[in-house]
Amino acid sequence: MQLTTYNPLIARRPLRPVSRLLNDFFMPYDAAPDEAGMGVNFPAVDIYEKDEKLVFEAELPGFAKEDITVDVKGTILTLSGKRESNEEVKEEGRFRRERRFGKFERRFKLPFEVSGEQVDATYRDGLLILSVEKPEEQKPKQITIN
Repeated sequence: MQLTTYNPLIARRPLRPVSRLLNDFFMPYDAAPDEAGMGVNFPAVDIYEKDEKLVFEAELPGFAKEDITVDVKGTILTLSGKRESNEEVKEEGRFRRERRFGKFERRFKLPFEVSGEQVDATYRDGLLILSVEKPEEQKPKQITIN
């Protein structure tokens, strides 16, 4: 009897097409890896509701505020930006490069139409917080009982 080392990644290979299909189904409609390889889920974004507003928190460490753009058109909120490569170290002296540089863009479909005046954006310590005010017709209303 021959013993072999178990590798869970190799054991999952037959399921790779199925998992890719499921991942593609649950990704946002605009998901496409960009040329810089930042990936479809960059930046990481948390979305929640608070005080009748939708709040988006995006992690953007190392970005300058001037390199981040937030656009809104109808029901689409677009978050994009660009980080330049630090070329102080020459490639022949570089041992490893894990930090990513280049452009990114993520789009989110909102459940209502928004104008630019309804979005408040703050950026501090690598965290971009977008607060989107709901229109009056989306806010809950209390009904009096007769």
